[in-house]
Amino acid sequence: MKFWVLGLAVVMYGLVIAFPHKKAWFTLAAAAIVVVLGVVPPGRAFLELINWNVMLIYIGSLVVADLFIYSRVPSYVADKVVERSPTLGWAVVFVLLMTGILSAFVENVATVLVMAPIALALSEKMDVDPRHFMIGLAVMSNLQGTATLVGDPPSMIFAGFAGYSFNDFFFRDGRPSVFFAVQLGMLAGAAYFYWFYRKLGRKKVDLPDTPVVSWVPTILLLLLIVGLAVISFMFEGFGYLSGGWVFFLGLVGLLWYLFVQKRPKAETWTLVKSLDWETIAFLAGIFVVVGALSETGILADLSALLARFVGDNVFLGFVSIVAMSVLLSGFIDNVPYIIVMLPVARTLTEGMGLRPELYMFGLLIGSCLGGNLTPFGASANVVAVGIVKKKGIVVKFGEWLKVAGPFTVITTVVSGLFVWLVWR
Repeated sequence: MKFWVLGLAVVMYGLVIAFPHKKAWFTLAAAAIVVVLGVVPPGRAFLELINWNVMLIYIGSLVVADLFIYSRVPSYVADKVVERSPTLGWAVVFVLLMTGILSAFVENVATVLVMAPIALALSEKMDVDPRHFMIGLAVMSNLQGTATLVGDPPSMIFAGFAGYSFNDFFFRDGRPSVFFAVQLGMLAGAAYFYWFYRKLGRKKVDLPDTPVVSWVPTILLLLLIVGLAVISFMFEGFGYLSGGWVFFLGLVGLLWYLFVQKRPKAETWTLVKSLDWETIAFLAGIFVVVGALSETGILADLSALLARFVGDNVFLGFVSIVAMSVLLSGFIDNVPYIIVMLPVARTLTEGMGLRPELYMFGLLIGSCLGGNLTPFGASANVVAVGIVKKKGIVVKFGEWLKVAGPFTVITTVVSGLFVWLVWR
C-alpha cells in the first residue's frame, strides 16, 4: 500500500505542476482514491485530516480583503505616502514597503491588484519601465505574506501544524519569532530597491485623489487582527475559535456590503463566487493526501533519508532545507510542498535534539521567498506579469530573474541568518 500511495502522490504532483489551472481537481481525485483504497477512513479524512480552522481563516480573510480593496482605503493611503516622499526613489520604496505591510494581513494577489494602479501611474509620471516596479510589488507581497498567520496559506498551514497562535508569529517562548525575521528581510529588500531607483530625482508627482468609499472594511480588518491577538493571548494553541472569528467577520462584511451599501444580491453573490475557491478545494485534497502519506510511513522514511544525508551537521541541515525550499518553490506550488515537508523538518530536528522552529522556520521562509525566483513561482507574480502585459509590455524570464533573483537571495539570507542566530 505504501508504494501505491507514493505513486499516486507522485502522479498527482506531476499533474499539478503540468496543469496548475486544474490543480484542485487532481488533489481532490487523489484524496478520493486514498479514501476508496481504505488508507484513511472517510470520517477521519473529512473531520481530522482537513484542517478546517485553516479553511475558515482563509475564507474569512479573503472576504475581508476583497471588501478592504473595495473601500479604496489602501489606494488613498498610498497616494498620501507618495505625496510626502522627498524623492521619486523614496516614493517607489515607500509604495513597496506599504505593499509589504498590507500583504502581511491581506492575500498577496489582492495586494498586487490594489497597488498596481498606483505603480503604473507612478511609472508613467517618472517615465520609467513599469516592469521593475510591478516585479517589486509581487516579490514584496510574497515576502511579507510569510510574516503573520493570515498573510498567506503556507503561514496558516504552518500555524495549524506547529500549534502556533497569531501572537506566536511575533514572539514564541520569549524569543522573537518569524515576523521579525521577515521584517529584517523586508528592510534589506527595500534597501535593494532603493539602490535600484537611487538615480531618480526630486520631480513632484501628482496622483489623482482617491476617494474613500467607506472605512468599515478597515475596521473589520483591524478587528480581525486584534481579535486573533486576543484569542491567542487568552486561549492556548490554534483552536477553532480563531477560524470562527475570522469567518464571522467575513459574514458581517458580506451583510454590510449587501444591506448597508445596498449592493445588488447578484453583485454580492459575484463577490462570493470570485473568492479563491480553487485554492480552498486544493488545500482540502492536499491535506488528505499528505495525511495518507503520513499514515503509511512515507514521511518517516523521507525524514530518515534526509537525516542520513545531514548526519550531525546542524548547519548543513538548515542550509539544505532553506536552499532546497527556495529552488523548488520557484517552480512548484509551495502549499503542497510545505505540507509534506513540515513533519519531515520537525522529525529531523527531534532526532538531532534541536528546537523544531529552527528547521521549520527555515522551511517556511525558503518556500515562501522561493516563489519570488521566477515569474510563475507564485500567483502574485503571474498577476503582476499579466497586468503589464495588458499594457503591451512583456516580462521575459531573464528580465524577471535580473530584478527578483538578487532580491530573493538577499532577503532569504538575511531572514535565514536571523532564524539561525535566534533559534539555533
